[in-house]
Amino acid sequence: MVPAILILTFAWTISEVTNGLLGAKFFVADAMQSVAEGFANFLPAVIFLVACGLAFATGTSWGTFGILIPIVVGTFGVDAGTILTIGLGACLAGAVMGDHCSPISDTTILASTGAQCYHLNHVKTQLPYALTVAAVSFVNYIIAGIIQNVVIDLIIAFASMFAVLMLMRFVFDKKTVGAAEK
Repeated sequence: MVPAILILTFAWTISEVTNGLLGAKFFVADAMQSVAEGFANFLPAVIFLVACGLAFATGTSWGTFGILIPIVVGTFGVDAGTILTIGLGACLAGAVMGDHCSPISDTTILASTGAQCYHLNHVKTQLPYALTVAAVSFVNYIIAGIIQNVVIDLIIAFASMFAVLMLMRFVFDKKTVGAAEK
C-alpha cells in the first residue's frame, strides 16, 4: 500500500498546486468566457474538452466539477433551459472521462492497486475505450449544441455509438481474418 499512498499524496499535492497556487479556476473561467461569445452552439463540445483536459491534468473529477459547474451556469445563465442541461452534461462527462484516463487520479491508482497491476498499464488499457467514447461524445455535443433537443440528441448519440462499435467490429474482424489467412 505504500506506493499507492505515495502516488495519491503526490497527486493531491499536484491538484492543490494547480487549483490553489496557480489559479486554474480563474484561467479556465476567462478562457470559457472568451470562447462563449463567438461559439455559443459549439460551447457544449468546448466545455467537454476543457473538462477532459482539466480532469486529466489534476486527476480529479470532483475538483473539475467544483471549478467548471459554476462557470457553466454563469456562462449560460440559470434560466437557459436545454442548453444549460447539455452544458452541464458535457462538464460532468468530460470530467469523468479525464479522471479515468489520468495516471494521477486517485480512482485509477486505487483500481490498479486493487487489481495488483502497475497503474500505467491500467491507464494504457483504459485509453482506447475511453477515447473512443470521448470522440463519439464530442461529436454528439456539437450536434446537441446545434439541435438543442435532449431526446433527439440522445437517440442520435445511441445510434452513432452503435455505428462506431459496428464499424470497429467490422474492421477488427477483417484484420483477424486477414491475419489468420497468412
